[in-house]
Amino acid sequence: MTTFVLVHGASSDHRYWSRVAPLVTAAGHGVVTPDLPVSDETARWAEYTDAVVTAVGERAGPVVLVGQSMGAFTVPLVAARIPTVLLVLLAPMIPAPRETAGAWWDATGHRAAVEAHAAELGLDPARLDPVREPRTTFFHDLPAHLVAELEAEGAPLQAGTIFSAPYPLQRWPDVPTRVVAARDDRLFPLPLVQRLASRRLGVDTEVVPGGHLVALGHPQEVATTLLRLAGEVGHG
Repeated sequence: MTTFVLVHGASSDHRYWSRVAPLVTAAGHGVVTPDLPVSDETARWAEYTDAVVTAVGERAGPVVLVGQSMGAFTVPLVAARIPTVLLVLLAPMIPAPRETAGAWWDATGHRAAVEAHAAELGLDPARLDPVREPRTTFFHDLPAHLVAELEAEGAPLQAGTIFSAPYPLQRWPDVPTRVVAARDDRLFPLPLVQRLASRRLGVDTEVVPGGHLVALGHPQEVATTLLRLAGEVGHG
């Protein structure tokens, strides 16, 4: 049995995986959905990594680490401490060694990528603001009942200090890595993810339908892709 460790992104928690985890479990695998200390202003990358390592505990068997969005910063650090057979970055903020999460945006040309995507959609780029326009940025492809649930539950507040915390990754771990982009992602547009996957990791990009909250909007496609990718390295 393979253990899939599903790591959420910024301003989020384990609930992000609530529609994917049962599908992976039903396929006969273990699932761990740790909560990162996103609201803790004192937490740095060591605490983010510790949260995942502690959640995995003494589980036996091969581990597949999946990092969504800014979770892509955490999972390569975890892979240095837990034997890992596969890293999957989903709708990811693909990091470079020693690059802080705060510096990532300018370093990758994020603003220009979002502006180009907004032009393709016929939208004012100002509407693709994750703080002021969450419905337009994140919820555009989700069913109305799910949007209502998300807004009623609210999201954890994201501490800002992690964005300036020195990022300790010195080199990418020697672990097979796959990148899965969301085709209609308005936060990290597909061309941006494809470019970073190629330049930073030297890998092609898998594409699944959906926006940035793809595990909520298209759980079957995400679960199927994760299981297939794990199978391709012999652990599906």
